[in-house]
Amino acid sequence: MIYDVAIVGLGAMGSSSVFELSRRGQRVVGFDAFAPPHSRASSHGETRVIREAYFEDPIYVPLVQRAYELWHDLELRSGRILLNETGGLMLGLPDSSVVRGASASATTHHLAHEVLSAAEIRRRYPAFRLPDSIVGVLEPRAGVLFPERCIDSYLTLAVSQGATLVVDEPVLEWEVRGDSVWLRTANQRYNAGRVVFCCGPWITTLVNLPIPLQVERNVLHWYQPQARSSLFQLGALPIFLLEDDAGRVCYGLPELPEVGAGVKVARHHLGETTTADGVNRTVSEREIAEMTSWVDEYLPDLANGWRRAAVCLYTNTPDTHFLIDRHPELEQVWIVSPCSGHGFKFASVIGELVADLIIEGRTDFDIRRFQLNRGRN
Repeated sequence: MIYDVAIVGLGAMGSSSVFELSRRGQRVVGFDAFAPPHSRASSHGETRVIREAYFEDPIYVPLVQRAYELWHDLELRSGRILLNETGGLMLGLPDSSVVRGASASATTHHLAHEVLSAAEIRRRYPAFRLPDSIVGVLEPRAGVLFPERCIDSYLTLAVSQGATLVVDEPVLEWEVRGDSVWLRTANQRYNAGRVVFCCGPWITTLVNLPIPLQVERNVLHWYQPQARSSLFQLGALPIFLLEDDAGRVCYGLPELPEVGAGVKVARHHLGETTTADGVNRTVSEREIAEMTSWVDEYLPDLANGWRRAAVCLYTNTPDTHFLIDRHPELEQVWIVSPCSGHGFKFASVIGELVADLIIEGRTDFDIRRFQLNRGRN
């Protein structure tokens, strides 16, 4: 069989792309080296943050607004709860990148938000211990996605729409032959008109690109409150990002009944460089101690409650913006999803965007910032 599109990697972007392309009648085959949803790359850990006042750049706001619509659509199609809007706090010094960026996005796109002093934050959310120098941008629509559920929902629906999934079977090699792309796994060869690489950290081994990509190891931690546990539950604590005076960012999510006990916290970036296959998946005592020190400073009632940890991989571009573009030399080949650790929330809209590009040859979204030439057209 000759497929219209092959998708390599069935995590966040791959699963949504398989769903959207098959929904539009394309003959799609999707590949994954493991059985998604799995914990080997970037789309796991029970929860992921979604936020509208996007501190990284206001250009992301229209994308995330469409993503909200599509996540709710997926909930209706799947009959599952996939998104919980908890509200969100972007915390830091007034001139920190998190606070300035969130304020800029909120102002540019006329988003509902409040700017709160440290005293007001402590009053509303007494789980926090914050110095008076900290301020916060509070946005009501931020919340939590459940990544494993989202991926499973996309793939289940894609199969019902006729998509073929090849799992536990990595793509070993591929090449363009004339107007089509040939892909080989250990068991079979496949032929497709186009291929989309959504394979996160494995993209560095499968595709030669003119910009360097760096795979980064980050650690997720879960803590059980040791006192005042009600302050960490859904409704009492929003999702948050906190940038300290050294520019280091950590984030956290409240306890959620959908995923069981535990407040999830993690550093955003600052992890060691690694590879997809060579990553150390053992979390050290030093890493636990460093995270616990941060927790003790800002969320003291959690400090003695460390319970578990997991390793997550970021695939970073040099400027930390996404990479969504056609291969510069091979028109049948698309590169999607080196998302620099902030991509999951956009998976729903990126799947739609990929389908638009492949079927219609265009998208209504401005994605010049995500192209290989980074908007220099």
